[in-house]
Amino acid sequence: MSTHFTRRSLIRGITAATAAASLATGLAACGGNSDAATSTDSAKSGEVVIGQVSNGAAKQTSIKVSEVKSIRAELPAALKKNGKLEIGIGALPAGFPPLAYVGSDQKTLTGAEPDLGRLVAAVLGLKPEVKNSTWENLFVGIDSGKVDVAFSNVTDTEERKKKYEFASYRQDNLAFVVPKKSTWNFDDNYENLAGKTVSVSSGTNQEKILLEWKAKLAKEGKKLTVKYFQDSNSVYLALSSGKIDAYLGPNPGIAYHNRQVANTPNATRTAGTYSGAGASLQGLIAATAKKDSGLAKPLADAINYLIKNGQYAEWLTAYNLSNEAVAKSEVNPPGLPLDNS
Repeated sequence: MSTHFTRRSLIRGITAATAAASLATGLAACGGNSDAATSTDSAKSGEVVIGQVSNGAAKQTSIKVSEVKSIRAELPAALKKNGKLEIGIGALPAGFPPLAYVGSDQKTLTGAEPDLGRLVAAVLGLKPEVKNSTWENLFVGIDSGKVDVAFSNVTDTEERKKKYEFASYRQDNLAFVVPKKSTWNFDDNYENLAGKTVSVSSGTNQEKILLEWKAKLAKEGKKLTVKYFQDSNSVYLALSSGKIDAYLGPNPGIAYHNRQVANTPNATRTAGTYSGAGASLQGLIAATAKKDSGLAKPLADAINYLIKNGQYAEWLTAYNLSNEAVAKSEVNPPGLPLDNS
């Protein structure tokens, strides 16, 4: 499984999970130049507004963050002199809520990823400048120095460590979504899938995992039925009508869907999560900088400052992503192995 396949599967799953409950038309598409910089500067010094112009994808939350001089001192001299943190986001052309997309003002890049970048910049005492691009150009931007760091749902892999350094900040999880009234839970045990009918998107990492569980259950004389649908509308219609028991997809997209339909007759909930890296390793999403840039440690220290002081938890809660929290940001933690990335 290639690194591109892993992320492609995630974005594909997020897109499928969110299409049935899309934002206003303007939010679904990121427009303009791929290098366009967007920012949400707060009128109050030391305050970052989380979920600003998110149109309901997040609970808007104002978080006060102070510059930490001891962490800022760890930055490369050129970055301190420049006074800006150029944050790369690979959300063109369509965005992927709730992680990164154009907000309701039709210009501001919002979502969990750019908002965390803004929080980290505040700790470092730098002005955040968010630059949107395609996924491929995101890495070109890091390589060329056009951006300092990517906060763009990048999975930590051993292959990527050949060129980049990482500061982890979120678990890379899949999730099961069920009707809110359902009493079924995954409970981190594939045995609980016996007798169930589960939908998954074809050609994705989650399909690979689900089919492995199906094979294990078959050897035990138990049945798991896997169904496929062309689009998310069909998936959620099948879920609400009882034709399937659950859908397995990327956790951020499912968290977004849960929030969007929370007050409707077809409300859903998350019935369990599972590492996108499989059973052997907890997958991690990480801030990504050029190898030997000297940024990974100050980035990790800034994230750990936010964790220690509660702002990290506030950020996750605003986007309904608390089930992807990490206890600590690590510099270059074990990533997807070379034979699985």
